[in-house]
Amino acid sequence: MAHQNTPVDIHDEENYDPTVWVPKAHSHGTKGLWKTFWILLFLTILDIILYFMMDPGMLRNVIFIVLGVVKAAFIVYSFMHLTFEQKGLKMSIVLPMIFVVYLIAFLLTEADYLNSLNW
Repeated sequence: MAHQNTPVDIHDEENYDPTVWVPKAHSHGTKGLWKTFWILLFLTILDIILYFMMDPGMLRNVIFIVLGVVKAAFIVYSFMHLTFEQKGLKMSIVLPMIFVVYLIAFLLTEADYLNSLNW
């Protein structure tokens, strides 16, 4: 053991004491976080610009749905760390989301069917 007045590096594995030893935290930096921020900011600004530049209609709605799915998938990949997973796991999470969006779009187009009948 070290002398009483000599400072001991508690991160040193040679002087391991389970009551005080704390492993060093490894930072991966913030480069990836800033990249994610700028991509999401760009997609959001694109969303806002298209909202005010396009006439209301089905094309605008489809573009918003597609951009929303792209942003949601990017958020899931980035913040749920799916970027580092295998392709099968990625698809098992993203494909059901796409099918749910398709189901909602399909139901919205079919929602007016009963009103179109002349009863």
